[in-house]
Amino acid sequence: MRAAVSTRYGPPEVVRVVDDAPEPEVAADDLLVRVHVTTVNRTDCGYRAASPFVIRSLTGWRRPRNPVWGTEFAGTVERVGEDVTRFAPGDRVFGYAEGRFGTHAELVAVAQTSLVAAVPEGVDLRHAAAATEGGHYALSAIRRAGITAGQRVLVHGATGAIGSAAVQLLVDLGAHVIATAPTASVELVRDLGPRRVVDHEREDFTRCGEVVDAVLDMVGKSTFGACRRLLTPTGVYVSSELGPFGQNLALPVLTRVRRGRRVVFPFPIQTPEVLEHLRARLESGAFRPVLDPTTHRLEEIVEAYRFAESGRKTGSLVVTVNEN
Repeated sequence: MRAAVSTRYGPPEVVRVVDDAPEPEVAADDLLVRVHVTTVNRTDCGYRAASPFVIRSLTGWRRPRNPVWGTEFAGTVERVGEDVTRFAPGDRVFGYAEGRFGTHAELVAVAQTSLVAAVPEGVDLRHAAAATEGGHYALSAIRRAGITAGQRVLVHGATGAIGSAAVQLLVDLGAHVIATAPTASVELVRDLGPRRVVDHEREDFTRCGEVVDAVLDMVGKSTFGACRRLLTPTGVYVSSELGPFGQNLALPVLTRVRRGRRVVFPFPIQTPEVLEHLRARLESGAFRPVLDPTTHRLEEIVEAYRFAESGRKTGSLVVTVNEN
């Protein structure tokens, strides 16, 4: 089968597309999915580059144990293992395969108990494929922060896959959302439903005059110290990155001891319930992943990785694997 493979960690150029990759083995609890659409996202880039270095403890110290990366997918079920009861050949499915990986290929095997679900009627495979990486990280941040309806939340980095998902999921929750965006994307973000959009290229968002219950930095470009002035006395700061010197892992402990404003690290929640939550929002129309207008085919995946790391990506970067 065609697949994008890499036998070592490094820059985008370590990836190459081959026509003779072995098909994945299908266990009794697995379904074999013909991948129509995948994405290249922040998670994929981190694993491919082994950044941070500790990633190697999960994927292989010297070289990747699985040479085919890729986490998000949408496609049709090709066949199922003998114990599979939830799906049947021909079903349209989407999901997230972090850990097992393998979605940058024509075929991927996933367990029926993993993060896989039926694509809702009326949702195309491109949007379904892009719903899980940004969606589950955004939902994890919202839940770890304990955000509830009626609270005021500032989302920094609302043009990325995580940030754009966070805005929509918060609006659906009933929160009052302020979002940041670069000048060129202000209207795009406004269409996601926030109460206010701050152009962070023209205005320091930390001095925007808002007082909020939570700051969700979904690009990891700020710090708790810089955003502290935005928070209520019991406000919460969440960042998608470790922060300078890994401070966002230490500050949750320190700020909890001191009480008052605190930091929460959004360790991802990867349960079937999370995917079902996202599926329901896709079905209702409350969540529609933002797709970058730049698209790639599997044969162009090196270019896709480069673009994903360029800082110019908006939302999710879609890669077409099988046209039909």
